[in-house]
Amino acid sequence: MSYKKNCATDGIHAVIPKPRGNRAQYTSCVILVLCIFVLYFTEQNIKHTLQCLIIHFTTLQVGALCKGVCNFAEEIHHVKSRYHGNYFRALGACLDVQRNALLFLLLCISAYLLLPKESGLLLCLNLTIMGLCQMLNIIFGLQHPSAAEMSEMYEQNHCNVAQGLAWSYYVGYLKIVLPHLKDLITDFSKSNNTMQGCEKNWKLHILVPLSCNIHDDLQKADDNIQFIKNLPALQVDRAGIKRRSYQNSVYKIWDENQKMNYYCALEYATSLHSLYAMSQDENAAFSRQDRLEQVKLFCRTLEEILERSKDCSGCYQLIVYDENDKHFLSKTIVQHIKQQYREEYTISPTVCESLLSNEIELQISGSDQPMPLRTDGY
Repeated sequence: MSYKKNCATDGIHAVIPKPRGNRAQYTSCVILVLCIFVLYFTEQNIKHTLQCLIIHFTTLQVGALCKGVCNFAEEIHHVKSRYHGNYFRALGACLDVQRNALLFLLLCISAYLLLPKESGLLLCLNLTIMGLCQMLNIIFGLQHPSAAEMSEMYEQNHCNVAQGLAWSYYVGYLKIVLPHLKDLITDFSKSNNTMQGCEKNWKLHILVPLSCNIHDDLQKADDNIQFIKNLPALQVDRAGIKRRSYQNSVYKIWDENQKMNYYCALEYATSLHSLYAMSQDENAAFSRQDRLEQVKLFCRTLEEILERSKDCSGCYQLIVYDENDKHFLSKTIVQHIKQQYREEYTISPTVCESLLSNEIELQISGSDQPMPLRTDGY
């Protein structure tokens, strides 16, 4: 059903970075076309242009080959510990042998067919100069990947700290707890009226502060949040521990004017403790900016994992926020709770809030026969 999205939710999604696309490749294609147009309009000789292209492209490949050989000179001393004694694997880690060998063979054939014999000295000189430049780059460290390239490689290969923490949090906790959450809330509601009448809110609300500032007592973080009671414990055999206990807490959250309250299962994403501790530990070399980037990536990775999980579907609500005032946390939670109802029903906010309040009176007929909607008997 159509509904108007909450502005705060849109703002948070604008903060969390999306996966990188293929814009770099598209831009390189555009530049390639521009270069071809320049060569065409300047009326360059095609054969001379191909000869220059072969020379320059060959020198670049020789430079990459020299770099791979230098890296292999180091890796050959770690063959047993890193590559199980396989020298070919060590070489493959430094060079893409199959692709480079095929490309180099094609370049050699092209050079033999298209380059005149008198240009052999020119090619040899270019290769030597390129090798010299590549060695200077390695010695002075002038050819390191940029920060953006490193970040992209880490994300594509799932090597970031945040991605490991997100998977650990999902596999070690959420995947165990979330499939049983609604059953636990149902048992809880039989003896407590607080969660009745708001089934759409029967989710685990997971707080993800961008500052990683986690409070052990939520009431100290915001006095508009009040602890009510723990849900029944979920007990499972886990990692050699018999009947390991998992428990979630129910809180009452007041709105900004303290006129209406809402109930939900609420907790922080505990893995953020590790990110915060790493930023405080000198041995981790984890700056505040690194922490901010990692917590954003943690949120995106966790959301992607949970969206693909059939067992956890409809059982969670991620609340990403950045604190800026005393009651910001409670206001953010209330906005998310209201948003859940707007997504389900196309009704006014006033009616939506009345559905969430615990003052609802249900009029149920004791007869099985259809009853008129009017109360005057007609």
